[in-house]
Amino acid sequence: MEIAVLGAGSWGTALAGVLADNGHDVRLWARRTDVAVEINGLRTNRRYLPGCTVPQRVGAYTDLADVLQGVRHVVMAVPSQTVQEVAGRLAPHLADDASLLHAVKGIDVKTCRRMSEVILDACPVLDPDRLAVLSGPSHAEEVARRLPTTVVVASRSPETAEQWQHLLMNLHFRVYTHPDVIGVELGGSLKNIIAIGVGLSDGLGFGDNAKAALMTRGLHEIARLGFRLGASPLTFAGLAGVGDLIVTCTSRHSRNRRAGLMLAQGRSLDEVLGGMGMVVEGVHTTRAAVELSRRLGVEMPIAQATYSVLFDGEHPRQAVENLMGRTPKQEWVSDLWQGSPDWS
Repeated sequence: MEIAVLGAGSWGTALAGVLADNGHDVRLWARRTDVAVEINGLRTNRRYLPGCTVPQRVGAYTDLADVLQGVRHVVMAVPSQTVQEVAGRLAPHLADDASLLHAVKGIDVKTCRRMSEVILDACPVLDPDRLAVLSGPSHAEEVARRLPTTVVVASRSPETAEQWQHLLMNLHFRVYTHPDVIGVELGGSLKNIIAIGVGLSDGLGFGDNAKAALMTRGLHEIARLGFRLGASPLTFAGLAGVGDLIVTCTSRHSRNRRAGLMLAQGRSLDEVLGGMGMVVEGVHTTRAAVELSRRLGVEMPIAQATYSVLFDGEHPRQAVENLMGRTPKQEWVSDLWQGSPDWS
């Protein structure tokens, strides 16, 4: 069948390749004309996915209406802060029975809403039961090279989740389904904050002990906020939680970790973002998560420390000292997994 993929960055291009490998004809929407011309002419996307070949079944377009005409399955893989705009443009062209899968790992910085909330608000013609989210440990560079990757698709409708599982799954790309949309979205978004923190720690030479502590306590923060927003704490023990956290905090492909490294080396945030060439989602997510934690009264010391470095000009070493010098705590409490945890 024909499937539309919105976003010709690294992740959108990689997902288009997965769908093409599975025998589908893919219409890939690109904002940049030069990217579309290169994909159609050379079968490459050197700006966003260097060294990878784009399958012949993928055709690139710059007109959104052309991409969506007659298509019933749509994948959205654009930067989080453009989701509202793209969803609004999508709405007039979306088929009544269309199903949409978003693969965006971020939180809207203006409203502090999850991506599914932003999409449904901007695109009211979309049936909420036909919306799904894709997350998990899945660097585009490895997916495009057909290296083994395992992800999760969540939807409030089991049928929608299973439909996307069938469309995407192959011997290189294994897909699980999940009912917890909130947890899957938050896990994929909030881990980027922790990855920036790990990059800062690595850049300061703090070693593996610090990295392990940041990842472990970071997961606790993610679950704490997720639980308050209605997610199941157990979701964060799966692919969208600890799985994505591990890969983002440790991989050479991680833009968020690399941003932290560069900040620790003394570069300004503007220099880091300007030199990256692609969006560093964790920067926006840090701002949104700290605001959410304030509104809800949820303690997130690692996110707050990362915020202080990113936006308040605090030196990374001072931020770490502040974390280490916090009031002594108990790591776990007896009712943690009994439905009413004390997330202190």
